[in-house]
Amino acid sequence: MRTLPAALAFVACLALPSLAHAASLRCGNKLVSEGASQADAVAKCGQPVSTETKRERVTTKSRDGRRDGSRRGDSSTEYSTSSTVEEWTYNFGPNRLLQVAIFRDGLLVDVRSGGYGY
Repeated sequence: MRTLPAALAFVACLALPSLAHAASLRCGNKLVSEGASQADAVAKCGQPVSTETKRERVTTKSRDGRRDGSRRGDSSTEYSTSSTVEEWTYNFGPNRLLQVAIFRDGLLVDVRSGGYGY
């Protein structure tokens, strides 16, 4: 019966690395990691085959409540910021998937795979 908890712990340890998703773009033997600049991506991967740019507006509400838990006298503040989101598509040929690098305000935040390249 002692082997069951040990086996479960072992399986959990194997599953943990798959839960941590780090965005990275592999270009040949070079790697562009999450947080890298657009200039770094161009230096390592070259120019993308296509780009798409959009502006996103993010609104955040902050509420200052009373310490006694009542809502009387609460004040809330709303902050609005905008950021530039760019999607760069890289085509590495028909035997590899398209890679879409997503930059927010010039820094890599995510990489998604598309269909096979051409």
